[in-house]
Amino acid sequence: MAMSDNAARQQAEEAPVLVRLPPHLVVLFPGAERLVAVPARSVAEMVDGLDALWPGMRERICDETPAIRRHINVFVD
Repeated sequence: MAMSDNAARQQAEEAPVLVRLPPHLVVLFPGAERLVAVPARSVAEMVDGLDALWPGMRERICDETPAIRRHINVFVD
């Protein structure tokens, strides 16, 4: 049975994104895992989710503008 467009969109919005943290972040945040599932619909929500799990991670991922730091890679889809 095919899923309707609305049902598919809702499922995609609720699905967690998989975040692969670089080793240097895992070392800086005790308890952080290399692969983390975070519920998010955007990169900003993903950063919010990581910062909620490990306060201070946002400052390591984003600069003061707040844009993703140049040495951090974000791949979407």
